[in-house]
Parts: sequence; structure tokens; C-alpha cells
Amino acid sequence: MKDLFGKALLDYQNNQYSEDIMTSTNISDDDILPISYLFRSFKNMPKLEQKALKLAKGFVLDVGCGAGSHSLYLQEKGFNVKAIDISKGAIEVCKQRGLNHVEKKAVLDETDAFDTILLLMNGTGIFQELSQISKYLTHLKNLLKPNGQILIDSSDIKYMYEDDDGGFWIDTHSNYYGELDYFLSYKGQKEAPMKWLYLDFDTLKLACETVGLHCDLVLEGAHFDYLARLY
Repeated sequence: MKDLFGKALLDYQNNQYSEDIMTSTNISDDDILPISYLFRSFKNMPKLEQKALKLAKGFVLDVGCGAGSHSLYLQEKGFNVKAIDISKGAIEVCKQRGLNHVEKKAVLDETDAFDTILLLMNGTGIFQELSQISKYLTHLKNLLKPNGQILIDSSDIKYMYEDDDGGFWIDTHSNYYGELDYFLSYKGQKEAPMKWLYLDFDTLKLACETVGLHCDLVLEGAHFDYLARLY
């Protein structure tokens, strides 16, 4: 990976912003991801994210922390937060923004124990594919302290397959409809494509039950998105 995401964050952090990130998927056209949005304050976060941060307790792990906005809010509230991301640039930005505990690390390499694990901004995306959910959920479960919790959000993107007549053109012989190929470009460069998973709540709940996790629906957003609490 070229870490174009990290480069974009560093440019913005160091006052070298000139353009935004472009994203697309195998079922959607180019879309702009404003870099400023990744540096948002609590009051500018979606209600799902605000709710998740309000539910946080104890020692918190922020998975895929990006520019660190969620972790910064919690740190300022007095929480002990560990923020991790696979992007070297993102980690550098988090350090520059004043986060105390940041590591370049994939969640499957994490070994500490936590009271709260946050996976926000479509946290199920890191599972990549339906076939990998059990592996990730089992690992996350093993990172929880007694009475610990996982707060995760996602979206049911079935609506993206709806046609003008209200029917759906999902190929029942293909993979789960929430498995997407995700493309990112920045300043004329293209990142290597990656797998990204959007998960409907019922499928997440069933996957949790198979690995011994309870899954509660905490809040639904305005556009097929939701926040869930796993414990």
C-alpha cells in the first residue's frame, strides 16, 4: 500500500491541503471524501458516533483511528485510550494532534485487554469479507476485560441494489451483497484496491451468537446505518 490515506491526513494536518480524497466501489461511482471531515469535533460527528463515545467506559481501544478525532475527544474527557491504525501517516497525525497512546498496528495483532473497543465509521469494514467475521469477532472477544463491550457501526447497503420499480438486482449466486471492492485515490495516485464489508444488523447479530457474543441494537441512523453493542 502507498498509504495515500495517511499522506492526505498529513497534508491537511501540516497546512498543505489542496484537494480531497476520492473513493469509489465496485457498485458506486467516484465520491469525494472531504479530509476536513476526518478532523471533525464531537459536535460535528453523526449521532451514532456521539452515542458510541458517550457509552465508552474504562480502558478504550480505538480501532482504525484515522486522524484520531474519537480518541482525542475521549482523552480530553479523561479516558485512557489506545488508538491503532495500519496507516503510518494516520499514526503520525494522531501523535501531532496530541494523542498519548498510539500504535501502528492491525487489530488482529493487538494483545492488550480493554473495557471498550470502538470500531466506528463502518467498523465492520475491517472484517473485509463475510467468511472472516468469526475470526475477527473471536479475537475482539478475547481482548475484552470482564464486563467489557464492543461498540461498532455499519450500514445495510441493500438499498444500493434497488431499481426504479422497487425491486432488487442482487445476484443470489454471488457473494454477500455487503462485500465491496473499495478504491481510493489522492492527488492523481491510486491506492491498491481493498476489500470492505458493510453488514446488515441481523447478519452481524447471527455472527456474534456463533462466537458467544451478545449483540444489541443501540441506535439506528437516518440512512440504513446503525450502532450495535457487543458483549
